[in-house]
Amino acid sequence: MINIGEVQELEVKRFTSVGAFLNEERPEDEDVLLPKSQIPEGLKIGDVIEVFIYRDSKDRIISTTNRPKALLGELAHLTVVSNSKIGYFLDWGLERDLFLPFSETIGQVVKGKTYLVGVYLDKSNRLAATMKIRDMLSSESPFKANDKTKGTIYSINRDIGAFVAVEDKYDGLIPKRELIGVYEVGDIVEVRVNRVLDDGKLDLSLRDLGYIQMDEDIKIIIGKLKENGGLLDLNDKSSPEKIRNELQMSKSGFKRAIGRMYKEGIIEMTNIGIKFSNK
Repeated sequence: MINIGEVQELEVKRFTSVGAFLNEERPEDEDVLLPKSQIPEGLKIGDVIEVFIYRDSKDRIISTTNRPKALLGELAHLTVVSNSKIGYFLDWGLERDLFLPFSETIGQVVKGKTYLVGVYLDKSNRLAATMKIRDMLSSESPFKANDKTKGTIYSINRDIGAFVAVEDKYDGLIPKRELIGVYEVGDIVEVRVNRVLDDGKLDLSLRDLGYIQMDEDIKIIIGKLKENGGLLDLNDKSSPEKIRNELQMSKSGFKRAIGRMYKEGIIEMTNIGIKFSNK
């Protein structure tokens, strides 16, 4: 059976002035045209050739020896090349651009920008693109807690967070509390896996473990400063033992934390220790 959106091996049945007509060995469908410009040199009746099946601009089923950037059911990063009154057109490597209906967009779509989309069949059995890709992502990833990877933001809910296609395959979420900075749909981000949820989806963070630990260390130091009237007789020259006894943290962690606190104007450095800044 000839399937739209798939790469298939079909047999050459006949030649005409417009190209070669192909079908399976036991045809259940009408022959499909391979345009003359696509016919490789030396192709003969009875030969089997690998082609991609889609519809041309007149909505006729046609074949091509070119391979698109995504087949039916696959995801790809495609660039918007034009728009119309009902949607956008994306370059996917074929003679005819792939249509992205307005109803299948998320957020603002800009000509010239690249978005992660999935390829599907619409109600008229035509190939089209969608930015609503959640159902096309897997929840069976190979990741575990603290793994680092990359992903593409495919949707943003300001009350929930940013939804990410991890490696463009797996479903993940950067919760609102972890969404530091300004991001848009289509942005590629480096993330760390906080945890793998029971349903297989990934809870993600934009921060590495060291940065999160630094936040905790700063809270501990501020607490000690408040207990001691705004002064603490510890600095970067204090011994690791003294720092650990006072704060239950490593000297390297202490130095990272006070370095950031100093840059942010929270503390001042003195000869004997640190104190809250008067600024």
